[in-house]
Amino acid sequence: MRGPVTAIILAAGYSSRMGAFKPLLPFGNSTVLEQVITLFRSAGVEDIRVVIGHCATKLLPLLKGLNVRPLLNERYHEGMFSSVMASVESLDAATGAFLLLPVDIPLVRPGTIELLLRRHQQSTAGILYPAFRGTRGHPPLISALYRDKILSWDGSGGLNGLLVNHEADSATVECGDEGVLLDMDTQEDYERLRNMLQEETIPFRHMCEQIMTERFGSNSPVAAHCNVVAKVALQLAGELNNNGCHFDLPLIEAAALLHDVAKGKSHHAAVGADMLSSMGYGAIAELVAVHMELPSRPQVSLDAAELLYLADKLVEGTRIVPLETRCQRQIARHVADPACVEAITRRFERATGIREMVESQLGVPVAEVLVDVQS
Repeated sequence: MRGPVTAIILAAGYSSRMGAFKPLLPFGNSTVLEQVITLFRSAGVEDIRVVIGHCATKLLPLLKGLNVRPLLNERYHEGMFSSVMASVESLDAATGAFLLLPVDIPLVRPGTIELLLRRHQQSTAGILYPAFRGTRGHPPLISALYRDKILSWDGSGGLNGLLVNHEADSATVECGDEGVLLDMDTQEDYERLRNMLQEETIPFRHMCEQIMTERFGSNSPVAAHCNVVAKVALQLAGELNNNGCHFDLPLIEAAALLHDVAKGKSHHAAVGADMLSSMGYGAIAELVAVHMELPSRPQVSLDAAELLYLADKLVEGTRIVPLETRCQRQIARHVADPACVEAITRRFERATGIREMVESQLGVPVAEVLVDVQS
């Protein structure tokens, strides 16, 4: 087990190109700096330190109120590497590694930090770089063993000038999170990132698959089941969209791929929803929370939760089967438990009602729509 990981936020610069002090700019319901602090806390990082310099007196009250440790860099005018050195110099002997994030990269997802932390425990690499579609971004996770190397570095090329000499000790972690590449140097950048913040976060397929692999292993039957459910849900949603519906396909796919992320735990739908919500995937969490038991509502039009519910009931393991067949098999397994049989019957009656709505919308049986879906 490696030592604890410290999160370091670099917030000492002038923000000269922005024309306003970046850390205190409004961002969502808080400020840019608070957004980044919340990112690390949401991912479970307890030791968070913020390097301050320019406008330090404006930041100190905020950091005190957030119970975050300030690190004053009196040489901030020398550039970002001076802040890196100030932060590394503060590391405790017990620190195993540190995450380094400039404050102007505020859209990194908590799930990305969690992925880096898990990979840190599993990997022998001393430097882990998060990447989006092969391009490395922030924050790197760096072993505390590099502390002395950084402090003795002459600063040529900044921190990257040093780390590039240790490529053999590095690894790239593909995280499917575009936020690792998005910084804000100008007002235009700032407005663009603010607009992106308002959009619901939905992970790409490979990020969902990575989450399931980390959770269950590379050959997991749970992940295989989720993959087939995603194919079914996407096929149905795509056909429904061709017939006048407006389903969000990336949302449907991600929710299906992750709906059993907490499989094996008691009340796994609720637990999985909590896990996904903490990772910043609120819209997905809402669907996952009800994939076992839908709330009652008038059957007026189809929604994403109902589509996921139906797709899940149509897939037994990795095989697409009729609802009636799967219902009968489940009842046969639990025939000695009347309460369980009642719950199974209720769920499949609901699924049958949803299937009828889908078939009414499409004008063809669901089985015909799914004939080309390969399991």
